[in-house]
Amino acid sequence: MLIFENLNVEFKQEYVPDIRKEVMGFANAEGGSVFVGVRKDGTVLGVANPDEVMLQIVNSLKDSLAPDVMPFVRVNTVRIEEKQVVEIQVTTGTNRPYYLREKGLKPSGVYVRKGSSTQPMTEEGIREMILQNSGRPFESCRSMNQELTFQTLQMEMQKRSLEIGSPQMRTLKLIGEDDLYTNLALLLSDQCETTTKVALFQGTDKEVFRDRKEFSGSVLKQLEDVYQFIDLVNKIKATFSGLDRTDMRDYQEEAVREALLKSIAHRDYSFSGSNLINIYDDRIEFVSLGGLVAGLELKSIFLGVSQSRNPSLAAVFYRMRLIESYGIGIGKIRRAYRGCEAHPEFETAKGVFRVTLPNRNEVPRKVTQTAEETQKADILEEQKNRILAYARKNGSITRKEAENLIGSGTTKAFRLLKQLCAAGKLRQKIRIGDIRKIENFRMFLFVKAGGTDFHVDLTSSHYRVSVGQHT
Repeated sequence: MLIFENLNVEFKQEYVPDIRKEVMGFANAEGGSVFVGVRKDGTVLGVANPDEVMLQIVNSLKDSLAPDVMPFVRVNTVRIEEKQVVEIQVTTGTNRPYYLREKGLKPSGVYVRKGSSTQPMTEEGIREMILQNSGRPFESCRSMNQELTFQTLQMEMQKRSLEIGSPQMRTLKLIGEDDLYTNLALLLSDQCETTTKVALFQGTDKEVFRDRKEFSGSVLKQLEDVYQFIDLVNKIKATFSGLDRTDMRDYQEEAVREALLKSIAHRDYSFSGSNLINIYDDRIEFVSLGGLVAGLELKSIFLGVSQSRNPSLAAVFYRMRLIESYGIGIGKIRRAYRGCEAHPEFETAKGVFRVTLPNRNEVPRKVTQTAEETQKADILEEQKNRILAYARKNGSITRKEAENLIGSGTTKAFRLLKQLCAAGKLRQKIRIGDIRKIENFRMFLFVKAGGTDFHVDLTSSHYRVSVGQHT
């Protein structure tokens, strides 16, 4: 009847504690049966004391596997070749993955049936199974690590005069309905597996590293440590206007805070990988995994639409007064750069969201240059207006009068007069008898001399004077 082991059949010559791994493997896969009292080659040996063996099996499964797998297990005796054999029938569990309590939700504690053998699962496989079978967001699923401590969380709560006992942890969803820690608890615990990597570069590209650090621990600790690191490299530049001094940091603290909070609170933690922050001479980039929540576009975000990927984590941050309300972070970042020539950038690609904050003290260089140019243009415009006002008042203006009026040399006065003539705001008066060579002055004029209208074509080498159609 029984010939060989396969995907759904496992043989055990006698009861051994490892039977629990086989049961777990079937419960985490497509189900199957374990027969105790049968050799690997299919030879039926039977069990001398089936009742005792069944009791051992049941007690072992109850004590060692979590969550409770017994609703999906039936242990009974069957007669094969006239011998008593214990059969353990296992169906696919609904609370997968099942794991060894003593090992926890890690490869050494989680097994799954593959082919004719039971094998440990990878961390990625465990995480994927949790998401597939829960239908819940990552933060609400059971943590793979149940050996968690919360020193940082307790300290931060105490600083804010907030209680954080078992009731509060249930309310905040750090403890699930199965009385096990959730992934939210893992993120807030001292054992948080996600880290934040900060790289400090020289210049505006990634060619030369100045410093690099990796921050670990609770996401609350990472928030504080990363902010302090950025604060150290956030330089202050002083500018003077007369006797008044104005200090301005490279990056406005509010913008840094909001960008950092956003990168940690809204990333997709089902992706394995660190939060990334790149600091250049002219900008800071905050890169978080996960991209935008499905169904949202950047336009939606700018219009004030907000949908958190981790609402429970956001609720904890709100309770701790780290955030004021939902959906205002980007607005705060944009307002921090109001009146600045450069503006923050928000970019999204598949699985990635990036916020870029420009260095405000790099921009003023360009702003200052533009201001100087604007000032020079204003001065020239004012000088032109003085020339025009003088000409209107006196009926004419000479080059020498223009020089004295604006306090400049011949070249500049000539240039301004030339520009005003080219713009049609002035006309040059020429007497026929005074026509002579004019270097570097080319224009076409209508001249009235002796009661006669002349068309005067001025070039760098000669005048051409015409009356009517005759030259």
